[in-house]
Amino acid sequence: MKENTGNPLHLKSLNHISLLCRSVEESIAFYQNVLGFVPVRRPGSFDFDGAWLFGFGIGIHLLQSEKPESLPKKSEINPKDNHISFQCESMGAVEKKLKDMSIKYVRATVEEGGIQVDQLFFHDPDGFMVEICNCDNLPVVPLVGEMARSCSRVNLHMMQPQKQIQA
Repeated sequence: MKENTGNPLHLKSLNHISLLCRSVEESIAFYQNVLGFVPVRRPGSFDFDGAWLFGFGIGIHLLQSEKPESLPKKSEINPKDNHISFQCESMGAVEKKLKDMSIKYVRATVEEGGIQVDQLFFHDPDGFMVEICNCDNLPVVPLVGEMARSCSRVNLHMMQPQKQIQA
């Protein structure tokens, strides 16, 4: 049986990311108050501390570290580090909010073909990097084919290679 090479695992979407925390309560406050995620019910059968949050079509699962003191501490904000990125409606509003909340951040700009994308990078309480951008300005252009779409309008179904029907 030949598998679909465009989507061999038949994926549909990103469901969640899991993050180890020094303090689940502190991380809940960050993801709820800074990014607007909402706490949701977590299965009661788990025998470890944690929390689930949901927003913008994805979940964030916070897991209490068994050894919080052993988690690496990050102070330098490096845009090339692992991160999760969110698109926003207004970079100015985001920057103002981060300043009002005294959250340290780094600005970056990417330019491609005359299109400019602004980025703000900052850490959650455990040093995990968060990016806020207006990446919707930059089209997603597949390496094969001629279709271009903006990030928020990408339909991965349409980008995947279609099976050729042979006569």
